[in-house]
Amino acid sequence: MRKAVFIFALLIIVSCKHEQNTSWFNAAKAGEYFSIVREICDSDNGKLWGENLFGPVMYVDGRSRTLYANVPDKEGLLRERDGVYSGILPKERIITNNVIEFGGVKYAMVPLPENEDRYRIVTRTVHSLFHSFQDRHDLKPSTISTRHLNEKNARLYLKLEWKALTNAIKSSGEPRNQAIRDALVFRGARRELFPTAITDENKFENFEGLTTFTYIKLCTSGPDEIRTRILEYLDRIYQNNSYAFGYGFVNGALYATLLNDKDFDFRQIRTQDFDLGKAVLDAYGVTLPAVCRDVAGSLAFNYDIQAIRAEESERDAMINEYTRRIVATYNEKPVVTITMESPNFSFEPEDIDYLDTLGTLYQKLRVSDNWGKLAVDKGGALITNDLRTLRVSAKDLLIERNHISGDGWHLVLNDGWKSIQTENGSYTISRQ
Repeated sequence: MRKAVFIFALLIIVSCKHEQNTSWFNAAKAGEYFSIVREICDSDNGKLWGENLFGPVMYVDGRSRTLYANVPDKEGLLRERDGVYSGILPKERIITNNVIEFGGVKYAMVPLPENEDRYRIVTRTVHSLFHSFQDRHDLKPSTISTRHLNEKNARLYLKLEWKALTNAIKSSGEPRNQAIRDALVFRGARRELFPTAITDENKFENFEGLTTFTYIKLCTSGPDEIRTRILEYLDRIYQNNSYAFGYGFVNGALYATLLNDKDFDFRQIRTQDFDLGKAVLDAYGVTLPAVCRDVAGSLAFNYDIQAIRAEESERDAMINEYTRRIVATYNEKPVVTITMESPNFSFEPEDIDYLDTLGTLYQKLRVSDNWGKLAVDKGGALITNDLRTLRVSAKDLLIERNHISGDGWHLVLNDGWKSIQTENGSYTISRQ
């Protein structure tokens, strides 16, 4: 596995346990949201991307796995009532805010929140519908690796780029042009340090960043609210300890917002690695130095580089302390170890902590693989940097046939797999 498996499926609320339905959602409510989203897509009617984004949609209750769709499947798995098609999503299928093939139809899947939140549900729906658009037009990458964004210099340049982009979005005229040039200088300096990552950065910004921009643009009242929502999202991502799995969602949206202000024709984007930064450079007539790193250092003082360095030093100290505790939990105490073969991951960028050579700790996580499905709701799961080994704490371990649970997590094993006790109370998951 040369690159990180790329299924950046955000907003996941699945559970392995069969529980009661989400009380506020039913077929009638699903019908209401189908109508709301159709009206939003019909209002745009292809002006942004050249075609109406509305299509097959599936809302899924993560607790009961009840699903509600707006069109029938081709295999007769769903039952119709009052124009809404309902059924149960099989336990082996992962719930994600992305495209899913079910009964011979590709649906835009939308996980339901525990409580009704109209903006959240509508934007999730448009989010997934745009991924369906990307899927139809071969704009969905199979693999992406942006782990270089955990490197110190990459984070410094990225934070400087974000500060300059914030200034650009908040300003106009010459101040905006200058801020855009500064942002592109910082972007260029980072890419000069990590040239082999340029294509993957572009793919990430296109796949998720353009998705963020699209649902915000279609679900807001105009340019002012677009800018407000984008910058609020940036504030959340900025606080993350790792940018490898989150930066693309906001970075692509920031550049798309600047392009939108220039009436850029987004329909011309027909490749997975379209360079949004280059498009902004052309749209605003920016000229960059031959070597961006030659001037990035002096520009950095205009963006409070000392404060950024202090933030990064605090992050390093936190990671060091965190790492000591993680070593104790996952190397010195009983754990359950799973070797991953062909995993699908679902998580939120805010829920991960990069721990250098130890790997990445996911506070909340959903994984499906050949061995079954794992849901981690608290306590975390540690995954090595090569994405081959996953560990969860064996505290409060309970094994009941193919159901295994611990403190904050639950695992359902597929047929042909079992848990094997090793030493010191630890277990591994292996084929029978």
